[in-house]
Amino acid sequence: MEQQKLPNSTLILIFGILSIITCCCYGIVGLALGIVAIVLATKATQLYITNPEAYTGYSNVKTGKVLAIIGIILSVLYLLFVIWILLVFGWDTMQDQELMQERMREFMGQ
Repeated sequence: MEQQKLPNSTLILIFGILSIITCCCYGIVGLALGIVAIVLATKATQLYITNPEAYTGYSNVKTGKVLAIIGIILSVLYLLFVIWILLVFGWDTMQDQELMQERMREFMGQ
């Protein structure tokens, strides 16, 4: 029997990489890509476990899953940071650069 590539193994790897790269897009894009990569990796892993001799590309799945987990962690941390900034300074302050600089000086105690 000829081995075939695991479905979505390259896509899982790409989504894992992109979840790390896009974690600074307010955390939302990286979080979404990471979750999709983990769901696809779980399905591919289940398929591989049922018949490991029939498939290749499992290393891409494992690497993509690890990268997706890292991307999710970074995205969640960045999202929490953005929420904290909005809670501390407010939306209006974020829109006005001079007001933001003034609030930052106050926050730093200067």
